[in-house]
Amino acid sequence: MKIYRDIPRRWYMALSAVSFLAFFVIWSVLSLTMKSAHIFLPSPWAVAGFLFELFVEHHFVRDILASVWRVTVGFAVAVIVAFPLGLLAGTSKHCDAVVQPFNDFVRYMPVAAFIPLTILWLGIGDAQKMLIIFLGTVFQLIPLIADTVSRVPKHLVELGYTTGASSWGVIRRVVVPWSLPTIYDHCRVALGWAWSYLIVAELVAANVGIGHVIIQSQRFIRTGDVIAGILVIGLIGLAFDQAFKLPKSRIFRWL
Repeated sequence: MKIYRDIPRRWYMALSAVSFLAFFVIWSVLSLTMKSAHIFLPSPWAVAGFLFELFVEHHFVRDILASVWRVTVGFAVAVIVAFPLGLLAGTSKHCDAVVQPFNDFVRYMPVAAFIPLTILWLGIGDAQKMLIIFLGTVFQLIPLIADTVSRVPKHLVELGYTTGASSWGVIRRVVVPWSLPTIYDHCRVALGWAWSYLIVAELVAANVGIGHVIIQSQRFIRTGDVIAGILVIGLIGLAFDQAFKLPKSRIFRWL
């Protein structure tokens, strides 16, 4: 097998299906062999029944929409803030000195430790969940964006200057177009972090949301509902990830 070789899309889809099938087979075997599996590890078909019940009897769509809304807004604000700060830090040593050390100081603080403070500041509504997502994402994105911007080939920068462009012109015409595809990939990865931080926030303080459903189910030992909630998060994450991947070639036509 040669590395980096492309494969037909049908083979890619088939191999992807095999990995999912293997996961469900292992899960089924464990649920059939484990003692008290109906409590601690319900089978896939049992979880499917619990999931159907969540949608029909417990208004699970409302919880999904609440979580998606919180992630979308919190993540979008984090990207809007991180992009210009990372761009400045990656192109100017003065800005780098102002932004990066403080950012490194903050980004190693555990976001979960801020949950009690954010509840005191904002209560347990959507704003508090969005703030947790923002805090968990923005300080991780800034150094990724700054590092990407700092790796723009110097000959391209010099070429921009030789055409008579100002520094801002070089940033706009050279640095940003060269960096955007990689920054786009960083944002795609960061979206996974956003979901992780949202669920942490919803587990601690929420009256609606997927995390709220999971923690309430755990309290009443409804393991099937817990697993169903986790699987829904995975499916939503997969959908978001594909939504990021599919339009990339159209957005960045110069690749």
